[in-house]
Amino acid sequence: MRTAVGTWMAASVLFVLGACSRAPEPEPQPSRPQQAGQPLDPVETAANLAALRAAALSGDQEATRRRFEAMHTDLMRSMKVPDTRRPIDPEAARAAARGVAGVRSVAWVDRSNLLAIVEHNEQRSQATVDAVCLALEPLGDTLAVVVHLQSAAARTGDELEVLSRNCQLAPGDRALFQQNRQLDVIPPEIRVRHQAEKARLEAKAEAQRPSKADEEALMAIPEM
Repeated sequence: MRTAVGTWMAASVLFVLGACSRAPEPEPQPSRPQQAGQPLDPVETAANLAALRAAALSGDQEATRRRFEAMHTDLMRSMKVPDTRRPIDPEAARAAARGVAGVRSVAWVDRSNLLAIVEHNEQRSQATVDAVCLALEPLGDTLAVVVHLQSAAARTGDELEVLSRNCQLAPGDRALFQQNRQLDVIPPEIRVRHQAEKARLEAKAEAQRPSKADEEALMAIPEM
């Protein structure tokens, strides 16, 4: 009896220790839009070429076509060329973008540039751009779309600044032949000059402000 109890207790201890030492579950990462502009992986490219050659030698035309199209798509994406076979319907895109939390209204500026007005300043963020792009992905190739965000709650020039990004590229980057269009009411270069002039005037005012010792000396002068 004691042996059975001892065995059960040992098994229980091992189970508890195993549960305690188990690695914690990784936290789920937020979804990210598809990414283009990455260089081709040489190992993966070589494997795809070998599979393409094998399919061609076997006479499997369907497999050959699929392999070729997949490699062509990878090459175009690495060159940041949008897939013209998968255009996004403008009205469907507007409806999808309006479903993103915080988005008040959506309008196409042209065929590539989508302007969304968000309700609060903090929603003018890369996270909101990601959410809009993810909503558009089922509709076609988002490499052809640049999302622009502007806050409806803006009260200053900085808050009024438009945040822009191509769905599949880094901030400031654009797809091949895609115009880098600025939608800011105040051009960025004017805002930079204004901020520099403001900082200069503030520094000048600070330099002209009397020191604490000067203020105490002035206060010590008797009134006439």
